[in-house]
Amino acid sequence: MPDGTESESRKLLKRLREVMAGSDAGQTRLDKITHLIADSMGTEVCSVYLFRDAETLELCATEGLDAGAVHHTRMRLGEGLVGRVARTGSVVNTPDAPAEPGFRYMPETGEERYSSFLGIPIQRLGESLGVLVVQSHDARVFSADEVYALEVVAMVIAEMTELGAFVGEGAALSPLHQQSVLIRGISGQEGTAEGHVWLHEPRVVVTNPIAEDPERELERLTEAVEELRVGVNKMLELSRGADKEQLDVLEAYRMFANSKGWMRRMEEDISRGLSAEAAVEKEQSLARNRIAQAQDSYLRERLSDLDDLSNRLLRILTGQGNNTGADMPPDPILVARNIGPGDLLEYGRSLRAVVLEEGSVGSHAAIVARALAIPLVVRAARITTEALNGDQIMVDGDQALVHLRPDDSVVAAFRDKIAMRAEAQQRYASIREKPATTLDGQTVEMHMNAGLMADLPSLDGSGAEGVGLFRTELQFLVRNKMPKRSELVALYARVLDAAQGKRVVFRTLDIGSDKVLPYMKPNDEPNPALGWRAIRVGLDKPGVMRMQLQALIRATNGRPLTLMFPFVAQFEEYRAARAEVDKTIARERRLGHALPESIQIGAMLETPSLAFAPQKFFDEVGFISIGGNDLKQFFFAADRENERVRRRYDTLNVSFLSLIERIVERCERSNTPLSFCGEDAGRPIEALCLAAIGIRSLSMRPASIGPVKSLLRRSNLTEVRKVICDARHRGDQSVRSAVMEYLRNLS
Repeated sequence: MPDGTESESRKLLKRLREVMAGSDAGQTRLDKITHLIADSMGTEVCSVYLFRDAETLELCATEGLDAGAVHHTRMRLGEGLVGRVARTGSVVNTPDAPAEPGFRYMPETGEERYSSFLGIPIQRLGESLGVLVVQSHDARVFSADEVYALEVVAMVIAEMTELGAFVGEGAALSPLHQQSVLIRGISGQEGTAEGHVWLHEPRVVVTNPIAEDPERELERLTEAVEELRVGVNKMLELSRGADKEQLDVLEAYRMFANSKGWMRRMEEDISRGLSAEAAVEKEQSLARNRIAQAQDSYLRERLSDLDDLSNRLLRILTGQGNNTGADMPPDPILVARNIGPGDLLEYGRSLRAVVLEEGSVGSHAAIVARALAIPLVVRAARITTEALNGDQIMVDGDQALVHLRPDDSVVAAFRDKIAMRAEAQQRYASIREKPATTLDGQTVEMHMNAGLMADLPSLDGSGAEGVGLFRTELQFLVRNKMPKRSELVALYARVLDAAQGKRVVFRTLDIGSDKVLPYMKPNDEPNPALGWRAIRVGLDKPGVMRMQLQALIRATNGRPLTLMFPFVAQFEEYRAARAEVDKTIARERRLGHALPESIQIGAMLETPSLAFAPQKFFDEVGFISIGGNDLKQFFFAADRENERVRRRYDTLNVSFLSLIERIVERCERSNTPLSFCGEDAGRPIEALCLAAIGIRSLSMRPASIGPVKSLLRRSNLTEVRKVICDARHRGDQSVRSAVMEYLRNLS
């Protein structure tokens, strides 16, 4: 490029703006852009490659290559130098392209053996849209100024692609946000739902990427950054009493808002011809790209802070606040990058489902989604960049699939599935009041899991005999400070009132691991699931445990109380926790408070070690509830957050069932009540097998009670147990196939 890169860059962007302002069709615009870039860069070739699907790039326009190759030349992601740029999101700048590893010569384009190659990713907010390439006969390394200028142009092309400036024939030029998209994620909560997208944080749209008056754009940026700084300082002033983690985030905001390097880079972008908004978004895209490559978790968090701060700045510049004026649809399905439990609870049961780009199956959002009994899919890649407010969307939480703007065939099949579920629910309603008694006369108690007052109306409607697990941590997670004892007393009393005499098992505070309180100092643990959590926190922080025990005792007001301690790994932990209960009761008696009519104290068996505890433990404990989710991940050494390994192991594996049988036998020997709580309790086949090996009490989400009860009432546990034993004797790894075959023969 000639000397005076800045003026040439601005001149190029002005010419780009003229092309964009014209009425040419999308293909003609792209053709003109490649011509003027080649002319400005002084190169023989300029080409634009865009994605036609997630794995395939297509040559969409070129200056210097055979025009007949346009829309015919394609390459896979990672193939050739172009594919490398697309895959890595990094610039390739080489004077000797044929010598580069992975170089691909494309004779079909009529290209000669060009020496120099400069490939720039076309990306927007971390999403790769394509690659911009210039090539030259001369063996040259393009200068930093030339690379910078082409990056600015690529950013403008990305913005205009998002705005639909290059719509034409073929998949690569098809309009964005209009095609049907299937996204696979991870199931955070089962269920199906149909509705329309409601974005938690509507995306800011930059409609003016090229500056008409750079001086004015610099003024706008300066004014907006100053407004941003004032806002961050105000947030810090209002949050002086907040927890350290929240203050750390705000301090990071202030650090970035006052970063001279951040400001200097945006000013340089504006001087090159970008608008203030485009300059902010260019820096944001670079940050997103770094996030994807960063290994250090602290660095990822700080870059995420910069990402959030950039969004705030963009909203100031564009005037596009969170409230866009759009009305929430009557059937909203929430789409977000991530969301906290408090925000999700504010939406409440108005939501049909939730789809998150990040998150995990054990996150706070997942816990709330389960409490609200709405389908949840997490790790849905690109959903926030693909979806627009009001888009039709179908969520299959069972299969962890999201259908965005589905075609008619998908809609018909999905609605058939929903209709079949509705029909089944009507059948289940007819057995709501009937016991889960099998054909051979065995009765299994059916209980529901809960965590919110909003869950309790499901107690009657689901046919549950009681609440087998009430998660008390949700009231701690959704607040910015520790709840008061009086608030917990009132809440627990309302829960007991709503249960109308049915048994409610309160699980004491289960925090740590993936459930860190906003106001609790996080611990940097290499594996938090195996770390300081649940009863370990309670025994190390007895003040919190006593406060909760006092609240539970006072809430009963003379009624029976049932509570259990989570994550007990050894007998001594249960004894220590039980001693805290005895101390609390003695103190409440001295204070003259009403004591529970009766108190039953149990433990959750979530670690294999407790299955091998001394017999004295089984004799002393009031009851045991098997926490299937944690027990399974520890038994198989397979993190349930890790999609690569968690699906490799089956609940109906004979080894795991043998462990459950051992627990059943030990509880029967000591006459200790035993239940099974977890996702598998609500899956009909798994529940049937658990009942067949001796589990007589199951606790699950309310919607699962009907399907499980229906199968149990149609089955003979003696026969199912024989099928399980036969499979074990044959050496089968899992009994699933044998049980499924047995059930098929029944029908």
